[in-house]
Amino acid sequence: MAKSKKKSKSKKNKFVKVKQAKKKESSVKVSAKMRAGKNIYFFGGGKAEGKGTLKELLGGKGANLAEMVNLGIPVPAGFTISTAMCAAFNKNPNTFRKNLDKEMRSHLERLETLMGKKFGSGENPLLVSVRSGARASMPGMMDTILNLGLNDQTLLGLIKQSGDARFAFDSYRRFIQMFSDVVLGVDGDHFEHVIEELKERRSYASDTQISADEWKALVVRFKQIVREETGKDFPSNPYEQLWGAIGAVFGSWMNKRAIEYRRINTIPEEWGTAVNVQSMVFGNMGTDCATGVAFTRDPSTGAKVFYGEYLVNAQGEDVVAGIRTPQPMNISGKKISDAGNPISMEELFPAAYKQLVSIYKTLEKHYRDMQDIEFTVEKNRLWMLQTRSGKRTAQAAIKIAVDLVREKTITDKEAIQRIKPEQLDQLLHPMLDPKALRDVIATGLPASPGAATGQVVFTSDDAVNEVNRGCKTILVRLETSPEDIHGMNISEGILTARGGMTSHAAVVARGMGKCCVVGCGELRIDKAGDCFSVGGKVVRKGDWLTLDGTSGEVILGQVPTVKPELNDDFGVFMKWVDKYRRLRVRTNADTPFDARVARSFGAEGIGLCRTEHMFFAEDRILAVREMILASSLEERQKALAKLMPMQKGDFKSIFKEMKGLPVTIRLLDPPLHEFLPHTEEDLVTLSVSLGVTIEHLRAKNESLREFNPMLGHRGCRLGVTFPEIYEMQVRAIMEAACELVKEEGYKIVPEIMIPLVGMASELALMRKHAEAVCQEVIKTSGVRLKYLIGTMIELPRAALTADKIAAHADFFSFGTNDLTQTTLGLSRDDSQKFLSAYLDKKLIPVDPFVSLDQEGVGALIRMGCQKGRSVKTDLKVGICGEHGGDSASVVFCHVSQLDYVSCSPYRVPIAKLSAAQAALQ
Repeated sequence: MAKSKKKSKSKKNKFVKVKQAKKKESSVKVSAKMRAGKNIYFFGGGKAEGKGTLKELLGGKGANLAEMVNLGIPVPAGFTISTAMCAAFNKNPNTFRKNLDKEMRSHLERLETLMGKKFGSGENPLLVSVRSGARASMPGMMDTILNLGLNDQTLLGLIKQSGDARFAFDSYRRFIQMFSDVVLGVDGDHFEHVIEELKERRSYASDTQISADEWKALVVRFKQIVREETGKDFPSNPYEQLWGAIGAVFGSWMNKRAIEYRRINTIPEEWGTAVNVQSMVFGNMGTDCATGVAFTRDPSTGAKVFYGEYLVNAQGEDVVAGIRTPQPMNISGKKISDAGNPISMEELFPAAYKQLVSIYKTLEKHYRDMQDIEFTVEKNRLWMLQTRSGKRTAQAAIKIAVDLVREKTITDKEAIQRIKPEQLDQLLHPMLDPKALRDVIATGLPASPGAATGQVVFTSDDAVNEVNRGCKTILVRLETSPEDIHGMNISEGILTARGGMTSHAAVVARGMGKCCVVGCGELRIDKAGDCFSVGGKVVRKGDWLTLDGTSGEVILGQVPTVKPELNDDFGVFMKWVDKYRRLRVRTNADTPFDARVARSFGAEGIGLCRTEHMFFAEDRILAVREMILASSLEERQKALAKLMPMQKGDFKSIFKEMKGLPVTIRLLDPPLHEFLPHTEEDLVTLSVSLGVTIEHLRAKNESLREFNPMLGHRGCRLGVTFPEIYEMQVRAIMEAACELVKEEGYKIVPEIMIPLVGMASELALMRKHAEAVCQEVIKTSGVRLKYLIGTMIELPRAALTADKIAAHADFFSFGTNDLTQTTLGLSRDDSQKFLSAYLDKKLIPVDPFVSLDQEGVGALIRMGCQKGRSVKTDLKVGICGEHGGDSASVVFCHVSQLDYVSCSPYRVPIAKLSAAQAALQ
């Protein structure tokens, strides 16, 4: 067996080396291209210099545009400026332009030749879009500029090309508005205010009713706004426009919303973004034009249906921003207008729709995953603008992965690697209780499933402020924008008045796993009054609101929730997970209910049962306090005798729920003062109940008070000074186990854990006392029962002397919560006041209480594990802190050869998936 394991480990090491070598080779190739001076990659005319595997260099958008061109898919020609230039720009914008100018102009001339148009021409102008494209998808987080190249001269050429002055002036005002906002820093509200003013004056319901002359007048007004706000004229030189746009897109990598999105999704800052310069195609040139966003499968449910929305006579931002309510792609999802006219793309653009269906099937087959695609129809001609792996809910992610395996498109191993462990948290979110009363005040589109209850806020900054005060919030917006990322992330749910199922709010919320309802057109939001009205009701900031992301219902007040039911796809997926992982997953559970929940999620035992949580129960806290206040051993034993049957009943119930699976029970850990009342009212009540004076209680409180209780009289130190407490608990554990073995035939191996051991001598003493009780109970019961006695390693000294401690332990369980506190010298509660500053200043990569500090605390765990097993090769080792449910920490435990992790019940599937992914790396 040992030989086999050695061989397996050798093979694994060989695989890791090969994988690392390939990764290094890929990086060398990319670096070689950069050294060769090639910073721009052309695509168009049926050929592309890049390809889909060059995401590091071209970003996701650029790599996929190149790949689509190579697949023969119609893509507007253009070029991609590499991600390497992002760092160069942010380091020195002036040098960046000087070094890139010649190469950029060369590619622009190449684009002119291919398109038969001239950049800056008043006769036949070439207009371009400038878009970002990071290696990882960051929808809406960075900047985009459309219609670039327009000025008073090229406008005439656009009118000549299109034959439509209204379209041309509309495109010009869009460009001025977008460029001014993104590049010149002019607040977009200035322009929107002017448009809304015109619409109100003329009673226009939408932008489409504004005439050519009115757009022309607005163009003049927009230029005046730019002059008023910046002191300069709007730039008319197309080359200056292009450089300004490129700089703005590269610069947007470091904007607030992009930084926040990277933080939330752990995307490295050094990756940077590419910039894609692409010839414009127009979806707003008339009724034979359209633009849309679609998914090759339903991103909410995972159903294998073509799912999306489009708008006739619109540009892309109209769909994504939700400014106009989009229409369905196909007949199955069509809505008939009041006039009875067909409105689905399948009916209005049959040829383009048929081509789009063929393309989406090609793309899904090629990428072997559900795709999120953007397209434009110009004069009935279809153009593809983007494809990328689509954001999806956890439910959809599981279904899509399982279906793709069934379709033999991917393997079960690939399916496991495709699901982010944190996504599973969505599946475990409670849903609204179907039996509860609901005061439904409106219904929108169910953009992201789940349930959310919180107090209404109308800005992202308010959401952050309220959450910091301990509140739960529902963010209500007309429509969200990328600037709302921080508020969306921190809120329980998102509600918008505008937008469709592919709007910014919908896409980002699905990716975050947030409950979201969009397109609730009944809402009338009053920003100034911090309220919204619907159906005669007014909902103000701070009022409670509930969202049902499955039905789209908006409900006044708080609605109770029920736990979700996991479907068959989830069960199939978790069987694959169990097949490949090595690391076992237990749960932290102190009650039969928690144990039951954890087992339903596949927990393989209890890694931490905190007995002190049982002491706080209403039916026993009085006996606990009586035990603490006892002035003699006899009084203390009398109080403990009252607690004994209660503790035994607790353990018996938990053993029954776990049905023979291992259960690790930690003996009393916190300092005794935590169990005493501290308010005057509670002291009076206790005084009457126990028949002691208030003065006596105050004196006892004072005698137990500690300046630093976390490092005080707690853990095994209680067992040293009050051995009768631990004796009672060990007896309760063993009697519960022996009775179940004798009466009901259970197979139980109780695991008794001694907390806060720092020296081998402490554990030796505690083990001696515990074993005496265990042997006595076993002898009295007349049953044969194996038991284990181990310790929680939560002090640095324990890890450093683990070889000595292991001589007296059958198992180690690393208590990473306290080990993090004692190693870093941080209080888990108090440090939150300043840890955010450490994260902002990049002094630490992540909160050490959320994800394990692998360099410091991790080094102690590895050392403790190695030292312990040097004495006992079969020593069982696990962790039981909150880190047991964190993906990165689970991977660390797998690599460090621990036997198991233990986490809260609802994080068991997350830990299991993380363990499987670690095993497959």
